[in-house]
Amino acid sequence: MSQADAPAAPTPPPLLLIVFLSLAAGASAMGMRINDALLPQLSQLFGTPLATTAQVVSLYALAYGATQVLWGPVGDRFGKYRVVGWAVLGCALASLACALAGDFDQLRAARVLSGMLAAAIIPLSIAWLADVIPYEQRQPVLARFLIGQIMGLATGVWLGGVAADHLGWRVPYAVLTVLYAVVGVQLMIGQRRLAGIGHGAHAPAPLRRTAADIGEVLRTRWAQTLLTIVFLEGACLFGPLAFVATHLHLRLGVSLTVTGSLLMVFGLGGFVYAMAARRLVHGLGEVGLARAGAVCVSAGLGCTAAAPSWVFGVLGSLLTGLGFYMMHNTLQVNATQMVPRARGASVSMFAACFFLGQATGVTVTGWLAASIGTGRAIGIGGAVLLGIGLAFGQALSRSKAQTA
Repeated sequence: MSQADAPAAPTPPPLLLIVFLSLAAGASAMGMRINDALLPQLSQLFGTPLATTAQVVSLYALAYGATQVLWGPVGDRFGKYRVVGWAVLGCALASLACALAGDFDQLRAARVLSGMLAAAIIPLSIAWLADVIPYEQRQPVLARFLIGQIMGLATGVWLGGVAADHLGWRVPYAVLTVLYAVVGVQLMIGQRRLAGIGHGAHAPAPLRRTAADIGEVLRTRWAQTLLTIVFLEGACLFGPLAFVATHLHLRLGVSLTVTGSLLMVFGLGGFVYAMAARRLVHGLGEVGLARAGAVCVSAGLGCTAAAPSWVFGVLGSLLTGLGFYMMHNTLQVNATQMVPRARGASVSMFAACFFLGQATGVTVTGWLAASIGTGRAIGIGGAVLLGIGLAFGQALSRSKAQTA
């Protein structure tokens, strides 16, 4: 982390600026999940197999993860908040390219560009918040910040389902274009306010120091543990999650609008966590949150995989969302402290592993779904996540004991 990127004055950042970061995160999350319910329609329209069509999800996640090694150093060099604003405006143009795509190849290429640009938004926002918010206050603040991401995930799946049945696949991208443009302009205005209260100054970081920061993160044992866990978490949750709408549509015969609406409950589970985060952190502690989150998310995916009716889909989505945010928010908070001196690089490496895991998970789950069915593929993801979450809780307990 650049010393000049840390707050130069005790003045806290205006709440409105954090709200716009949350909205930017929401737009990014919406773009991430907007194709989940659209996959069956896109497969039919473009005449591509479902596993191939899923590349609009997997390649987006791959581009998102791979470019983290770029955005972390860029954020440290030019200022995290400013770079987020640039990236949001770039996402507006990339989303417009998606809306105007003439064939599957063009859509796939535009999705790759979208993923590369959106990669800057959430990780750099979290790194900037970690720069300006003390550690003891950070988890509840990050939980509130995540409300935007939660609502974006839920709205993206719902909008994709409605568009598949009633509006056409281009409409969600048009909505994203407008949302990105409005939020991007507000972020650029906010950057001027930050400079006025002492949060906007920064000193360029030399490239050799950036490389040293990344090397330091990769050499740190605790960082290696967290990066491995978040890669597996991304693979085993968001791989199966990309096929949940298709699974419920095929298994229960409900419309894509309904399946998208059911998946909005995933966001509700995250919202419940965000609202109760302060009390949950106090009552369970970080280790308890990780373990309880693993149990919830595993039970949720298992319930969804075996759902005999849409009611079980609702319950499964709620448990999955609640469990994921309990576990992932705990991972995020620890990621901000992996190597505090190189926080931009640390959080970007964390996000890279998370989204490379997602890209891997979508590919593997697509293969499993074609081989053994969507239900079993989703159930396997839930079972593996239970082990991952419990292992994370054990590792976190040992880490806390060593530093006590």
